[in-house]
Amino acid sequence: MKWKRVLLKLSGEALAGPKKTGFDEDTVKEVARQVKISADAGVEIGIVIGGGNFWRGRTSTAIDRTKADQIGMLATVMNCIYVSEIFRSTGMETEIFTPFACGAMTELFSKDRANRCLKEGKIVFFAGGTGHPYFSTDTGITLRAVEMDADCILLAKSIDGVYDSDPRINPAAVKYDTVSIEEVIAKKLAVVDLTASIMCMEHRMPMAVFDLNEKDGIANAMQGKINGTIVTV
Repeated sequence: MKWKRVLLKLSGEALAGPKKTGFDEDTVKEVARQVKISADAGVEIGIVIGGGNFWRGRTSTAIDRTKADQIGMLATVMNCIYVSEIFRSTGMETEIFTPFACGAMTELFSKDRANRCLKEGKIVFFAGGTGHPYFSTDTGITLRAVEMDADCILLAKSIDGVYDSDPRINPAAVKYDTVSIEEVIAKKLAVVDLTASIMCMEHRMPMAVFDLNEKDGIANAMQGKINGTIVTV
């Protein structure tokens, strides 16, 4: 299995490394090293990053949900600017697109412009989610993957695949090598949220789940070597 174009989802917490908040530069440099391996091999790469290393607004009862989600969107923009600069320091060219204007900091999303950047070999960051409240970055990456005709969504997680139950609670949990998106939805396996799952099913967008902390896990996944779970469509 070899991908031509992939979209990688990173959690904000992953960028924080052992600090659990903010940025851990060594962690991000390791991500950059692995992404560069695949970019140099000709894989076209888009990246979506969550904002959890800065903001978990939905846990607050004092903030309006729309405003909380807007803060979260801005957290993803900060993350993408930071990671983009680390990537550039290793010799990669990057571009950041947002669904809303951010002055001179990002480009306003256009499928044609993003497609052109990908074909030029740039690493393209899709920041700001969908630009609307009530939608997660799971939905954001699914939307962009469908729009950009990606081969697969790659989900780098703190777990090494999809299980039939939570392995942290159930020691007898069984890991799937492959699982259909229909089964993910029916059994509520929480690979991505329900909105994103249904979008993947309707648009036949496969996903791959793998361990972010596995040695060269990102580089291997981007080149189609999945030591985790493939979610089929």
